[in-house]
Amino acid sequence: MPTRSATVARKTLETQIAIKLNLDGTGQTRLNTGLPFLDHMLDQVARHGLIDLDIQAEGDLHIDGHHTVEDIGITLGQAFAEAVGDKKGIRRYGHAYVPLDEALSRAVIDFSGRSGLVYAVEFPRATIGAFDTELFSEFFQGFVNHSRVTLHLDKVRGKNAHHIAETVFKAFGRALRMALEYDPRSVDSIPSTKGTL
Repeated sequence: MPTRSATVARKTLETQIAIKLNLDGTGQTRLNTGLPFLDHMLDQVARHGLIDLDIQAEGDLHIDGHHTVEDIGITLGQAFAEAVGDKKGIRRYGHAYVPLDEALSRAVIDFSGRSGLVYAVEFPRATIGAFDTELFSEFFQGFVNHSRVTLHLDKVRGKNAHHIAETVFKAFGRALRMALEYDPRSVDSIPSTKGTL
């Protein structure tokens, strides 16, 4: 099978982001976003998705984290779109439920070629440490817009904001892993009746 990797850079007046990823990795990471809690969440995605991920970002954090978080989502989405290629042989669909103590979240993804996000995750407080929980939806919106996937994220239950966030990102990583695995029964075909995705 071909190596599924990508290197993507995005530079604007607000952010400078460089991402390297390998979809067939072991979960190795090098993460420097300037937002420690986001680094922690991205590390969960890589480790549970078995994706090698290197993200180096500089942004206008003196204003707030919005532009940096959104632009990381955009750039990561672009990297995924490039790395996955024509999607020949992949399972296409992935899903996962992940618990952490009292919290439980679900992620369902389709590498459909169509961008769509259903985000049903509510947090009991506005921040986790210094991180604004409102920015998680901005990250995922940027990701789906540029990876061209359909993604449903649901908090099933939970009271602790840290636990909720962690279950969402772990479930996202696990769903990615399932969807991107090669299906040994259809390695030479596109997983669509249309013949393209």
